[in-house]
Amino acid sequence: MGRWFLMIAAVNGVLAVCLGAFGAHALKDILSSQLLSAYQTAVQYQFYHLLALALVGVMASIPHKNENPLSLWISGWCFTVGIALFCGSLYGLALGAPRWIGPITPVGGLCFILGWVSLIYWLFRAKSIQ
Repeated sequence: MGRWFLMIAAVNGVLAVCLGAFGAHALKDILSSQLLSAYQTAVQYQFYHLLALALVGVMASIPHKNENPLSLWISGWCFTVGIALFCGSLYGLALGAPRWIGPITPVGGLCFILGWVSLIYWLFRAKSIQ
């Protein structure tokens, strides 16, 4: 499980750097300030949550005694789905996707929140982390 989350985080790292550079260089003169701000928000949240996903991947790779990895698994997948929905919808909206994509953004935000809550739950229950 940990290896997959680390690979997904690494792929998101490549994507976030490429998309950030694309936004900073190719889109700055094309998009309105409001759309560019939404695009930059997507890049920032993608970076924040790929780091969280990498942290989950590292923690899931370390053997822990008597601890259920389910909440780590939930956390990792919530971060992954959150990146796809939240960041993906903001990228899409900034680049001219149909407006009906807009309501997907808060669903991705909810996934981020659930990922953090699940991670907090796992940390409270983890007996092997001092």
